[in-house]
Amino acid sequence: MTEKILEIEIFGQRYKIRVKGEEDEKYIGHLTSLVDQKMHEVAVKSKSADTTKIAVLAALNIADELFLSQKKLDQLNEALGHMETEIESLEVHLFADENT
Repeated sequence: MTEKILEIEIFGQRYKIRVKGEEDEKYIGHLTSLVDQKMHEVAVKSKSADTTKIAVLAALNIADELFLSQKKLDQLNEALGHMETEIESLEVHLFADENT
């Protein structure tokens, strides 16, 4: 797979990113949009002109969203595990009733 250099822009700054294919290019595009959007949201709320501060606060917001999503995923996986156990128990009872 050939590598190529993709130029992106986040919060008015241009960066060059090495990507390996079209899928990576699309993925980097999504990431770029997310980071740019978060930085603009923070800039409006904080009224700060300090790009570093805005970037750090945006990173904290993104990290918070990530951890909340991971927590929710863990809760859903736990609930799914309980449901699978309940289904197995019901199947055992169902098959036991059919055999009597």
